[in-house]
This record gives sequence, C-alpha cells and structure tokens, in this order.
Amino acid sequence: MSLRRYQSWAGLAFSSLWIILGLYFAFMWFFCRVYVGEGHSLQLRYKGPLLFGGVEAPANRLANENEIGVRDKLRGPGRHFFNPIYWQRKIVPDTVIMPGYIGVVTCKVGDELPPGEFLVDGDLQGEDQARHKGILRKVFGPGRYRANPYMFDFKIVGLERRQVGNQQKTSGWVEIPTGFVGVVTMQTDNDLLGLKAGIQEEVLQPGLYPVNPKEQEIDIIGVGYSESSILSRKQTDKAGNTLYDDQGEPLAVPGSGINFPSNDGFDIQLDFTAIWGLMPEDAAEIVRLFGNLEAVEQKVIEPQSESICRNNGSKMGAIELLIGETREEFQTAVSEEFRNELSEKRISMLYGLVRHTYIPQAVRVPIQLGYVSEELRLTRDEETKTARIEADLREAERRVELEAERVVVETERKRAGKMAEGEKLAKEIAAETERLVATIDRQTADLVAKKSVLIGRATAGAKQMEEEAKADKFRLAVQAFGSPGAFNKWEFAEQLPEALDLKLFYAGEGTLWTDLDSIQPTLPLK
Repeated sequence: MSLRRYQSWAGLAFSSLWIILGLYFAFMWFFCRVYVGEGHSLQLRYKGPLLFGGVEAPANRLANENEIGVRDKLRGPGRHFFNPIYWQRKIVPDTVIMPGYIGVVTCKVGDELPPGEFLVDGDLQGEDQARHKGILRKVFGPGRYRANPYMFDFKIVGLERRQVGNQQKTSGWVEIPTGFVGVVTMQTDNDLLGLKAGIQEEVLQPGLYPVNPKEQEIDIIGVGYSESSILSRKQTDKAGNTLYDDQGEPLAVPGSGINFPSNDGFDIQLDFTAIWGLMPEDAAEIVRLFGNLEAVEQKVIEPQSESICRNNGSKMGAIELLIGETREEFQTAVSEEFRNELSEKRISMLYGLVRHTYIPQAVRVPIQLGYVSEELRLTRDEETKTARIEADLREAERRVELEAERVVVETERKRAGKMAEGEKLAKEIAAETERLVATIDRQTADLVAKKSVLIGRATAGAKQMEEEAKADKFRLAVQAFGSPGAFNKWEFAEQLPEALDLKLFYAGEGTLWTDLDSIQPTLPLK
C-alpha cells in the first residue's frame, strides 16, 4: 500500500515538474522574448528587484551591474530574453550616416568639462569611450553606428559654409578640389595633436575630409597662377563699334586703364596684365594677412600694378615709351619691381606685361614718322650693304669658277705626268723581269747539267756496287762450299732440269762396277 502511494506521489511530482517547465518556457517565450530587427538595437533599463530596492545609478552616468538605470551595452539584431518585471526594454534604431555627410556626436552623460573647454576626447564605446559631457572631438564618417541614445546624440551634417567678412569658412564633409588647398583654422587647442587655436601652417591637400565644425574650419584657397588685367575702355559709337584714329589705333576713354603724365607733359594710358600665383606653402600666410585671393587681387595686385607703372612711366618721356629699346627697359623695370614687391608678401609673380600704350596722336604721329624715316634710312643702308655683299658674292663666284678651271688643268697635267711615270716604271719592271728570267734559265740549265752528271755518277756507282755484290756473293759461296770445285758442282746441279731424277750412291775408289749390284734393285725398269 505504501509502494502504491509512493508511486502516485512520484508520478504527480514528475507531472508537476513538466507543467512548471512548460509554464516557464511559455513565460520566457511569450512574455520575456524581444525580437530586434535589422538596423535596430535593444536598449535596456534595469528596474531593480521586486522586494528589495537596488542601488540607483547617478544621473551623470549609465548604470553598472546591480544598479538601477540604463545599461551601457546595446543588444544587436536577433532574439533576446529579458524579464519585463526587472527590465525596461526599448528598441532603438541605429544611426546611419549617408555618403557626403558626417556625424557630430554630443555626449549627454559624464563629468563636466573644465571651464573654457567644450570638446570631449573619446569614442562611442570600448576603453576610449567618452567620459565627459560635451561635443566629441572625433567625427564619424558614412556608415552605421550602434550608439546608446541615452548617452549619445548624433547630429548629421553635410557641407557647412559660414561667411566671416570676406572669408568663406567650410566644415562638415569638406571636399578640396584639384588645384586648391585647405587652410585649417583651429577654434580650440588640440593637445593630442599638439595644435594650438588659430590658423595652421600645414595645409590640406586635395581630397575629402570630415571636419568637426566645432573644432576646425577650412578656407579653400586656389593655388597656381592666375591673371589680373587693368585695361583701358575703348571709345565706341552709338552702335557699339570701337572708334579708331587716322593711324588705325583704337581710341581709349580718358581716365581708364593706368594713366599718368610723362616727364615731358603728355597724358599716357596703358594696359597692364599680371600673371601671379600662390604656392601651397604660402596659403596660410595669405589667409592670415588678406583672407582670400579676391582680397589679394583688390588690395595688392591692382594697386601695386597702377602704382609701379605710374612711378616708372612718369620718369620717361612719351618718345621713350613708344620706341622699342626704351620701352623694353620700362617693361623690365616694372616687372622686376612688381616681382620684388609681391615676394615680400609671399606672392609669386610669373610675368608683369605692359600690353598696350596709348599715346596722344599729336605726339605719336611725329614720333612714328621720325621713327619710320629712321627705319627707312636703316633699310636703305641695309639694302646698300646687301648690294655690296651681292657684288662680292658674284666676284667670289667667278673666282670659284676660275679656280675650278685651274684645278682641272692642273689635275690633267698631274695625271699625264703620273701616267708617263707609270709607263716608264712599267717598262723598267718588264726589262728587269726579262733579265731575271734569263738569269733563272741559265741557273736552271746549270742545275740540269749537274743533275745529269750526278745521275751518271749514281748509275755507275750503283753498277759497280751491284758487280761487287755479285763477286762478293760468289766469294762467299766458294767459302761456304769449301772449294771452287764443290761450288761448281753445286752450280752444275742447280742448272739441271727439274724433271731429272738423280740418285746418288756411294762407291769407293775402284769399286764402281763391283758396287753396281748393290744398287741395281733401285734403278727404274723400263
């Protein structure tokens, strides 16, 4: 009975456990589950326990572990499970910065900055997270950022322009085009980079720059050479056509362009063009002194052009400003003085050109006529020199022709002499050759005679040696056989026919006939 009761209680406990687990998972899934979509984050605020209150976080910072308040860390996209009893859950969108814009971030919690400071060093998260209230010095370029909105406030800005007097200050998403540089004006010190407030000497090269409007402003200044001209206005008729004098020179409006009296009292007008420019290393000084290039042109280029031309032109007469050599001296003096004046202000000048000089017709015509007559005289002199030179040329040509003929005759004479010398030398060589041939023939005949004598002597010697050898042969043979008779017998035997069958037998003296019986059986029978 007790066993059944135990099994019943065990089954009830097991069933209760499954029910509790099911209720727990249902509670977690339906009440605690939070789904965070793409491009959003989950912000959490801890409410504290139900029965015993937790420690409230100070208002100037985010809550740490076991503190009541908003937590620093944001949860990314996905499913998250947090009990709504303990946690306040809030889905917040991520901050998206599009191309061409930057994000200027303000930190809303943290310690107060020292007096006089308003920029905060630091980042959105990590070990370098900002710890003070204020605007972050760092700006954030295009992209997606997961920043806690309780702590950080994003302000998205593009290109910002601010007019300060004659200067246009830019910040935000700054683009410096080719041919320009950026002059940086720091609005506060930057101890991390060692920069002080004010205009910086180092300029920004062409490119894209995210610039914090609260820290820096950029003056975009063109570098290279540009042209500035002071031109006289032309007189025109009612139809707007330019008027000309009797010599075809355009008539200038009195008082326009650069005008001054010459040292002989005539009113002179001229056009002047300056080719001037700015180098990148001088851009900061130009912004500091003048503000922009328009101010440089208005305050330096145009006034100095007029002043230098007037000062130098008033020292010269009208004739000197019209004639080429003295006019060139005036051009050189103006250019050099203008270049020196601009270099003191760190402005580069390439050329200073006096383009046209307007001289009154009453002065210009006599000068031009005198100049033309002088030119005509010089032309006549040159023509006379040319005729003289041409006559000299003709005489020289005749001399050349005469010299050519003389060279031909002399060449022919030398050729005939060389030919005669050649023939003489050839005959001498032929005679010498014949003499040498005769000498060689005689020497050849002597050699042939000597050859015949030597051959006869050699033949006789050989015959003698041959006979001596034969005699020596017989002498040796006789010695070998012991006596001349034995040798004769051997010679006799050698002369016998080969078909003869000769048998030898021994017989004593006087016993031939008696010994025939003993050899008879050996004799051949017929």
